[in-house]
Amino acid sequence: MKNKFILLLALAFSALADAQSSLGTVLASVEKNNRSLAADRQFWEAKKLEYKTGLTLPNPTVQGQYLFGSPAAAGDQTDFFAVQPFDFPTTYKKRRELAAAQGAVSTSQIAARRQEVLLEAKLLCLETVYRNKLVAQHERRRAGLEELRSDFQTKLDRGDGNILDVNKVRLQLLEITQLQAENAVELQKLQTQLTGLNGGEALVFTDTVYPPLPEFAAFEQLEREIEASDPLRQSLEQEKRIAEKQSDLAQAWRLPKFEAGYHYQGILGQRFNGVHAGITLPIWEQKHRKEAQQAQVLFADLQIQTHRNEHFFEIKEGYERQAALRKSLDEYRKAIASVSNTALLDKALRLGEITTIEYFLEMSFYQNAVLHFLKTEQDYQVAVAGLMRYRL
Repeated sequence: MKNKFILLLALAFSALADAQSSLGTVLASVEKNNRSLAADRQFWEAKKLEYKTGLTLPNPTVQGQYLFGSPAAAGDQTDFFAVQPFDFPTTYKKRRELAAAQGAVSTSQIAARRQEVLLEAKLLCLETVYRNKLVAQHERRRAGLEELRSDFQTKLDRGDGNILDVNKVRLQLLEITQLQAENAVELQKLQTQLTGLNGGEALVFTDTVYPPLPEFAAFEQLEREIEASDPLRQSLEQEKRIAEKQSDLAQAWRLPKFEAGYHYQGILGQRFNGVHAGITLPIWEQKHRKEAQQAQVLFADLQIQTHRNEHFFEIKEGYERQAALRKSLDEYRKAIASVSNTALLDKALRLGEITTIEYFLEMSFYQNAVLHFLKTEQDYQVAVAGLMRYRL
């Protein structure tokens, strides 16, 4: 019987472990199931097909007419045209190059959206870890208060205690209960948001330990790595290439267009067959198009320069923020380790060396320091996640 119970317990823990997800598993699931990413990929597939539309020859034109003559001696007239218009031959090559450049921008756009969604999922997981750490901290605090209340109640029952001390502990327990309830609401909210990012499929994430942090290189090296893989910069550079291809195409539009075909005419019993040819001279229609596209190229180049400048200082700010938070975190860790004297406080209270008010005052200082440490730890993880998003 005992062995069966142990087996069932092991199976229960195994099922719970299978239902839970690590950070890597969560991100892989979100990337697979996220509706926004799926819609984004489908959108760009449609755009690629749209860019390929119109790369072939224009539709041919077929016309026919039958004219009744007057007077009758004039005879009837029959005309038939089959005409194929086409642009200057080199124009088609430039149009294909433009379509290829327009289709290539989808890669960086999809990468940027993917990075955005995965970062959002990662931040939700990081906050979940923080909230789970709060759960453990609140439970430890509640256990200590429950033990303290039991001691005070025992003394009160013996006639040695003070009802005011019991009431103080009850107030502390009420406060910790409220904090636990608020934290539970936030955890449920995070779970709901994570499920939403996962396309509505539930994800159970219960980690209480943050993922390992990468080793930070010098700022200059890190900035180059981030800039080299920045999908927004890549998208802007692709937009510039598109503008350049459009400028080349604008030059090609200044070349003449042609049409060729077959013409049949029948009148008074006579028939005429021959070749139809025509040319369209681009005298007025394409005026200023070349200049407009050159201006667009300049605008695209300025956008790249603006983004590089803004992105540099964004990276610098993120780098300095994580460094400052890491320093603050180390200071909190050392301070808490040096004043972690809850056992001494409990002993001093029981021996009557300090009053209840002094005990709660000292304990509140320590608890606030621990809570600030946990919050700083989360802020540091968030800062690092934002800085290292290019690795997602």
